[in-house]
Formats: sequence, structure tokens, C-alpha cells
Amino acid sequence: MARCQHLRRLLSSAAARVAAPMPAWCFPQSTGTSAQSARIRELGRLGRLSEAREVFDAMPFHDIIAWNSMISAYCSNGMPDAARSLADSISGGNLRTGTILVSGYARAGRVRDARMVFDGMPVRNTVAWNAMVTCYVQNGDITLARRLFDAMPSRDVSSWNTMLTGYCHSRQMVGARNLFEKMPERNMVSWTVMISGYVLNEQHGKAWDMFRMMHSEGISPEQPNLVSVLSAISNLGNLNILESIHVLVHKAGFERDVVIGTAMLNVYTRGVNMLDTAVKFFEGMPVRNEYTWSTMIAALSQGGRIDDAVAVYQRDPLKSVPSRTAMLTGLAQCGRINDARILFDQIPEPNTVSWNAMITGYMQNEMVDEAEELFNRMPFRNTISWAGMIAGYAQNGRSEEALVLLQALHRNGMLPSLSSLTSSFFACSNIEALETGKQLHSLAVKAGCQFNSYVCNALITMYAKCRNIGFVRQLFDRMTVKDTVSYNSFITALVQNNMLEEARDTFDNIPSRDVVSWTTIISAYAQADQGNQAVEIFRSMLQEHELPNSPILTILLGVGGNLGACKLGQQIHTVAVKLGMDSGLIVANALISMYFKCGSADSLKVFDSMEERDIFTWNTIITGYAQHGLGREAIRIYQQMESAGTLPNEVTFVGLLHACSHSGLVDEGRQFFKSMSCDYGLTPLLEHYACMVDLLGRAGDVQGAEQFIYDMPIEPDAVIWSALLGACKIHKNVEIGRRAAAKLFSIEPSNAGNYVMLSNIYSSQGMWDEVAKVRKLMKEQGVNKDPGCSWMQIKNRMHSFVTGDEEHEQIHDIHATLRELYTLLKAAGYVPDTEFVLHDIDDEQKESSLMYHSEKLAVAYGLLVTPKGLPIQIMKNLRICEMEIVRVVIFGDKLSRHQRVLYTLSPHTQGHLQGNNTADDNATMLKDLRLLQILASII
Repeated sequence: MARCQHLRRLLSSAAARVAAPMPAWCFPQSTGTSAQSARIRELGRLGRLSEAREVFDAMPFHDIIAWNSMISAYCSNGMPDAARSLADSISGGNLRTGTILVSGYARAGRVRDARMVFDGMPVRNTVAWNAMVTCYVQNGDITLARRLFDAMPSRDVSSWNTMLTGYCHSRQMVGARNLFEKMPERNMVSWTVMISGYVLNEQHGKAWDMFRMMHSEGISPEQPNLVSVLSAISNLGNLNILESIHVLVHKAGFERDVVIGTAMLNVYTRGVNMLDTAVKFFEGMPVRNEYTWSTMIAALSQGGRIDDAVAVYQRDPLKSVPSRTAMLTGLAQCGRINDARILFDQIPEPNTVSWNAMITGYMQNEMVDEAEELFNRMPFRNTISWAGMIAGYAQNGRSEEALVLLQALHRNGMLPSLSSLTSSFFACSNIEALETGKQLHSLAVKAGCQFNSYVCNALITMYAKCRNIGFVRQLFDRMTVKDTVSYNSFITALVQNNMLEEARDTFDNIPSRDVVSWTTIISAYAQADQGNQAVEIFRSMLQEHELPNSPILTILLGVGGNLGACKLGQQIHTVAVKLGMDSGLIVANALISMYFKCGSADSLKVFDSMEERDIFTWNTIITGYAQHGLGREAIRIYQQMESAGTLPNEVTFVGLLHACSHSGLVDEGRQFFKSMSCDYGLTPLLEHYACMVDLLGRAGDVQGAEQFIYDMPIEPDAVIWSALLGACKIHKNVEIGRRAAAKLFSIEPSNAGNYVMLSNIYSSQGMWDEVAKVRKLMKEQGVNKDPGCSWMQIKNRMHSFVTGDEEHEQIHDIHATLRELYTLLKAAGYVPDTEFVLHDIDDEQKESSLMYHSEKLAVAYGLLVTPKGLPIQIMKNLRICEMEIVRVVIFGDKLSRHQRVLYTLSPHTQGHLQGNNTADDNATMLKDLRLLQILASII
């Protein structure tokens, strides 16, 4: 077995040229090889392995330092198998050789191979033991690390510090603190590890307390722990503490220490609002190095001040590779990719970091071919180069190429890095390549990194996307270390597989939640149409003093819009303003959409106040006007968008055609449909054809709408036939309605709405036998009509009603109000329209059945509990029926003289208060406006 493993290592490492094994003591110790060994180490650090190997092979003889230098070069560049093969050539080398191999396998995440090397070492010193403990620590197995630590024959302070690091990285700060208290000896590293651990675990106050404790024990701070505590201070946001550290730095004689100065600059550059202070500090620094300049350039670039970053770069006297790399990265991030490439080409000898930065820039700007061309020209590559390309392919929708590149990496004798593996799992998720994902999972097992938290989290996501929840459970249950990301991934997997209750149970039991945890569970309830529950979880989030992010606010604004809960939306808007997120594009777009859905003119205020708009902004405002039947306004906004230089997309034209349909603008609609392909080269989709059918049908040209469907170049779907059936219902066209319904019954036989529309067409013509046949067909097909439900928000509570509701706590008062209202209406000359009510009951029963529809119950309740003069808004889950539905409608300023209005509304009249209307529409409008006058005088 050992021989087979040895042969596999030889075959997988083309870079290693194996000679006959010789014992390490045969190699002379010569100072003449020190220069070549140093050169090998330098080339290895730069990732130039082929050149390092050339230097090694050209040496007249090799001492153990040279061998270890070459072995270390392989290990540091992700090629531990090549290093192992080279080590086998000298019968394993010496203690240093084995330790290098253990560390190399540790960095590659191959714990099992590292342990095999460790167990095979004939002699082990404390350094070797520390390397193996570090291996477990680096790969997240704190249990085995502690077991090995306890078994060590002797320990030094480095052993204790390594174990401390393990506890800190596994977020077990209580265990770390207990170990820290037991240490027989501490050095500056011990204090630094603890401070850094608290920072890592976002316990910044405790990090500051640990630093103060160190200082109180008379231990003078040194550069490393000053840098660590500065990281804590940057997150505390307390400038007074920063100033006190500034004073301490001067007293300790570090005022000219460029590393500490750069760390302080980092604190100032953490927040965009502190950039001016950062610039002032930067200008006052007595000493700067290449990292100081690059830090300032990067901070300004990331803060959106690219011109200021360029100005700083131009003042840089050295213009070192780090500065140039920071500058080209900033240029690429803001879309100035051509300028970034010019700067890259000006670097005399770009290092691997510069090449990788340029490739990443191309990938960020979706220029995958250019990144590929650059990657192929790289004189040398490191694991980050391969990982960057694989990630870029996966993130730009070219997942198959990402997997092909991973295969090429493996063929070159290199096992993929953790980053390459996780990106490859992401690629498998994108294309739901379950079998390929399983093969990669096997590769991760062979590489010994199957228990790494990053790999496990990526595997959970991959198996969840591939709908294999069984594998997800196994992975999660077997994870030795579960961090917050692991729990979040598992919750997402459960949500994707419609297991919301289990997802909630997992969320409730997370040891430590972050904002992603809250976002995931709130989004899950919102997507499951449980908006009230999503709001309750948000309230719990605020009670736990966790601040929401933009995605959470966007989700809740969507909930408010879908529920028609304008007050909820306003409350979320207030939160966004307090957090300074209301001006962000994503939140602002969500605000516009929410206010439109709630019928509020505040949508226009948000739109007018926006300093920046994207295509989603324009589409949202166009669609909002369309939903309210304001076709002319939608067209006006479209014209503004054109003037602003924003190109429309397919969604834009859906909104425009919808607006024209609901405003009777037939000619305009035809022109927009033609403009799509002629002016912008956009191919009409099914949604656009559906809008055209709706446009023609609403305008009364039902035959033209049917012929339009038959002339379509693509197969019509259910939405298109449903639009035609709806037009037939409006205009009572039995024959075409029957044909459209037949198509719908074959496409979606379980959709109750189609049967109901056909039944209404028959009932409008008194064809009661046909109505009975439709109802019989529904029964045979097992189709049930969803009950109509109306709801409204009163203060912070949602009230819902269904037809014939008897459950509401004030139902008797509601019924009494309805009877009183009908008495007043009938006295004023109002006659209920019972056209669609069953024919086999008397007129009194027909009127009674109309009285207790869900919308009317909601109206009555609104009249009971809301102050006079306050508009009432009601939402409904189904379309508005034509059976004399009394509904509250808010039309902005159009009806401002009626502070609240009851309005008889049917689908073909909604939104037709303006625009080009048919004769039937105008006749219905006159009837409706007459009712408005009656109600305005009554209420």
C-alpha cells in the first residue's frame, strides 16, 4: 500500500525529478551553496518554481539546506506531492525536512497526509509537534489539536501560542482565555494572539480590555500587538481611544514606525466618512513606505474617490509594484478597465500579485476572454492565479469552463487549493452538475480537506442546489467545526428544499447569529408569503440590537408592498433613513415599488429625490404608473429615461405595453412593440406578446387579439390565452372565449381562475346550462376555486376577511354597517347588478349574497374604525369581480375632493379615468362617477 502511494506521488508530480535515494548525512555542508539556496527561496516566494528548479539542478552538489529550500518552495506554492517526492530522494531528509512537509500539507488542507509524514518521522522535536498541532488548527479541528497538544512530551511557549490560536480561530474564546490563564510562561505573541482572537470574534471591547491588562502588568507594547489592538479600535468606532493609542505610540517611541503608522491609517480608512481624516493623517506621516501609499490609494478607490486616488498615486515617489497594483485594482473596480491595463503594461516586472489583480479586474468587468488571454501569457502562476480564473469563470456564468480549468490544474500535478475547490463546487451549483460535484467531493476527501469549514459550506450549498437534502444533512451533522457560515448555509439549504419549519428551528439554535442569518430567515418567510412572520422576526432582530442591512430592508419593503401595508413600509423607510441607507439604489428602488403598490404618491417623492438612477429605477416607476392605469405618465417617464441616456431593456417595454393596455393607448402600444426590435434590437418575449393581446382585447378587438396569437412566431403560453379569455369576459364574446378556455384547460387544467372566467362569460349571456357544465367539469377535475380574501392594515395589525366571514371579532357591527350603507345607497337610486349571481335564487337572495363579499366587509370595518377623512385602502388576493364590488380606491390627487370614496369598480374600468377609452368604457365610467357623487353626499 505504501509503495502504491509512493508511485502515485511520483506520477502526480511532473516537476520533481527523482534520483536514487541517498541519506541526508551524505550531503556536505558547504557555505558555497548558501547563495544558490537563498536564490531558490526567493524564486519560490515569487512563485517562479521552474526557475528555482533550474538553479537547484545547476548546483554542482546539494547540501541539506539546498534540498530543504527546494522542498519548501514546492510546499509554499501548493505542490506538497512534488516536495514529498524530492524528500524521498534523500531518504526523508532531516528533522527540518519533515517539518516542512507537514506544514506544506497543512497549508494545502491535507491533514491526513500531514499526519502520515509526522508519524513517519523517526525523530520528532518540539518544532515538529508544533507543526502538526498547527496543521490541525489551520484546518479547524480543534479537538485533535488539543489531543495532540496534551500528548506532547514537552512544550514551549510556541506550543501554547499555537493552541491559543486554534481556540481563537474556532471562536472558542472561553477556552482560549482558560488556556491563557494556565500558561506557565507568556510572551508578546501570547498577548497578541488573544487580542487578535477577540478581534476575529468581533469582541472588540474585550480585545481593548486585554490590551489594557497587558499594559497594567507593566508590559510595554510592541509593534505586533499595537497593530492588533488598532484593528479592534477601528471596529469600536471610538476616536477618543484612537487618540489615546496615538499618544501611547509616541510615548513608546513608535511615532516613526511605518508599520504602526500604516495600521493607524487603516483605522482611519475603514469608514468612507473618515476618508478626509485619513488623508490628513496620511499627509502628516513622517515616514511612508510602499504599503502606506498603496493603502491610501486603495482606500480612496474603494470609497469611490478614484480621481483622488490617482492624484495620490501620481505623488508616490517610488511607484512601487504594490502601489501600481492598488491603483490598477481601483481603476478596474470603478470600470476603468482600459486605464488599468495601461498601468499594468507600464509595470517593468509585474509580480504574480499584479498579474492576478489584472485578471481579477477583467473578471469583475465580465471580460472573461481578456482574463483568459492574460492568464495564458503569465510567465509563472501560483495557486491564487488558478483559483482566480476558476472563480471568475464560475461567477461569470461559464461554469463548464471553470470545471475544465480545474481538470487542467489537476493534470499539472497540483491538487486544487481550498479556494479552487469551493469555486468549483459553486460552478457545479450553477449548472446543477450533481455527478461532477460528487467527483469533486471525492477529490476533496483524497486531498484530506473534506472537514474544512469552507469546503463543507460550499458542499452544503452545492448539494442543496442539486436538491439532495440527504447529503446536506450528512455533511452538516459530520462537520467537526460549525461556524455561523455553516449554519447559514444549512438554513439556506433547508429553505431551498421547502423545509421552512426545520430552517426556523435551526435558526433558533444557532450559537451565534450574524446579519446573514437574519437575512436568510426573513427572506425565507417573505418568499413563503408569510410576511407577518417576516416582520415579527425583524422586530426580534432589532430587539437583539442587530442592525439590518440593505437586503433585509429591501425584503421588508417588498413585504409591505405585497400586503399593501403602507404604514409598515413607512416604518421601514424611517429605519432606512436613520441608518443612512435610503439613498442607496437598491433600497430606493424598493421604496418606489412599495409606495406604488400601496397607492401612495410618496413613490414620486422618492424618485424625484434620487441623485442616481439605474435601469431598475426607471423600470420601477414606469411599471408603477402602468399598474395604476396612468399610461400617459408612464410614457412621459420613458421619454425622460431616453433623454438621460439610459437604454431600455425587455422589462421596460413590458411596463410600457402594460401601461398602454390599461389606458386604451392602442396606437402607442403598437409603436412600442415595433420599437423593441427595430430601434433597440430586443427580441419580444412571451410577456410582450401577452401585453399586446391584452391591449387589443381590452380595446374591444377580440378577434384581432386572437389572430395576433395565431400569427405569433413562438408558441403561446397560458398567460397569453388567459389575456384573451379575460378580454372575452370583458366584451362577452362567447365563441372566442370558449376556444381560449379550451387551450387553457389543456395547458393548466388545475387553474380555477380559467373555469371561473368562462363561467362568468356564460352567465353574462344567461347560458346557465353551460355554467353548470363548467362547474361539473371543475368537480370532475378536482379543481377548487380559491376563496376571495381582502385585508387591510389598521395601526400595526392586519385584518383579513373572506366572503361570508363570521369569525371577525366585530362581525355583527360590520354587518349592521353594511345593511345601513345599502339602505342609504338604494334610497339614492342605486340598483345592485346581479348579472353574475346564480339564476336559481330569488332577487333578495342575490342581493344578500352580494352584500357580504370580502371587500365589502373590509370597507365596512374601515368605516367603523378609521377617523373621518382618512382614506381606506384594501388589498385582495384575487382579481376584482364584477358582482357590484364596493371598493375603496385611492387615485392620488385625481379625486382629492372626496376624502374617502366608495367606488363600484370592475376590471375593464380600472385605470380608465383618463386616456383613450371605448364607448362601453365611457358609459361604465359615467355610471361609476354618478355613484361617486351619490356616495360623496352620503358619507
